[in-house]
Amino acid sequence: MVKESGAELAMLLGIRSPATHITPVAHAVAISSLSYRAASRLGLTLLLATFSLALACGNQTAAPSLPPTEVEVTSVIQKDVPIFSEWVATLDGYVNAQIQPQVTGYIIRQTYKEGSFVSKGQMLFEIDPRPFQALLDQASAQVAQAEAQLGKTQMDVDRDTPLAKARAIAQSQLDNDIQANRAAAAAVKAAEAQVEQAHLNLEFTKVRSLIDGMAGIAQVQIGNLVNPTTVLTSVSQIDPIKAYFSISEQEYLHYAERINAETQKERPANAPPFDLILADGSVYPHKGFGLLTNRQVDVSTGSIQVLCSFPNPQNVLRPGQFGRLRAAPEVRRGAVLVPQKAVSELQGNYQVAVVGADNKVSIRAVKVGDRVGPMWILESGVKPGELVVVEGLQKVQNGATVRIKQLQAKGD
Repeated sequence: MVKESGAELAMLLGIRSPATHITPVAHAVAISSLSYRAASRLGLTLLLATFSLALACGNQTAAPSLPPTEVEVTSVIQKDVPIFSEWVATLDGYVNAQIQPQVTGYIIRQTYKEGSFVSKGQMLFEIDPRPFQALLDQASAQVAQAEAQLGKTQMDVDRDTPLAKARAIAQSQLDNDIQANRAAAAAVKAAEAQVEQAHLNLEFTKVRSLIDGMAGIAQVQIGNLVNPTTVLTSVSQIDPIKAYFSISEQEYLHYAERINAETQKERPANAPPFDLILADGSVYPHKGFGLLTNRQVDVSTGSIQVLCSFPNPQNVLRPGQFGRLRAAPEVRRGAVLVPQKAVSELQGNYQVAVVGADNKVSIRAVKVGDRVGPMWILESGVKPGELVVVEGLQKVQNGATVRIKQLQAKGD
């Protein structure tokens, strides 16, 4: 202890020699300094101990309780709701007619405006009629020649008939005259048929529309040589217009009885109307109705094609357009509904927070069904009239007490 005090004293006085060289006065001064430093250290230690004790005592004091979490709730409702489905649809003309010539020749005139409405029987193209007019004239001349031959044979029959009765000529000669007359009559009919065919071919040089509808762009130009296999243009009846879409085999089996019953009527009274959602997101103002279902399921896709029609008085819809069809083929009776934001999902499991009469939260697992607008049909887990949390769902825990901030209006 003396050695340590001497060493500290030497260090305090800045002396490097051993403690035996320290003078008595210096030794007394050093001891006084050491006593002061020890007292200071002791005081600091006591202060720290007192502060630590006060801090420990403060931690043992109970923390003030937090107010209940504020949440928004709404009532679980029950009502009949239509279940809507959507399908991708392709539009096509109600009737589509390919305009093809019935004779071979050169196009000399186009008489319609492309993309415009044309009437049934309206001339669209004209083929050079001169060769067909010449054939008609030739056929008419053959008729005249056949009629002249018929007249001669008839005169032979008229002349030889009394002679054969008087046995002035052989009966065989009269028989030959009669057969020649019959052959001449047949030749006249054949020539007349040739005239009729020539008339038809001449008329076919004027290519006409087969239906009322919208005419497409011409596929040929003036001067092109065309034949009966050439497509000149197409005309489509677009008011009404057809919409084709496909449903899965499972959907068809679900609605098969109803679909087959509806095919017996032109438009069943209970047939659901279709809404057409166009490419720009707008809803077409006119409703559509189902017409028919195809005769077979497509083996490559496992789907069956369904056809519906829409009125198109302004010709807004055109063949080849795409859209989405929306309809409610069934109505869910007594469905239990909650807002979609009241349902939380975790790893494929769904749950809602139900607030009881004592304002305590009960976290319940639920089984979800179809979505109806902003609402969700729940198959199980809640009952009509119960309150579910729609705002503040992340802040509540099972068994916690909450304060209802606002009771939202019931969903439609």
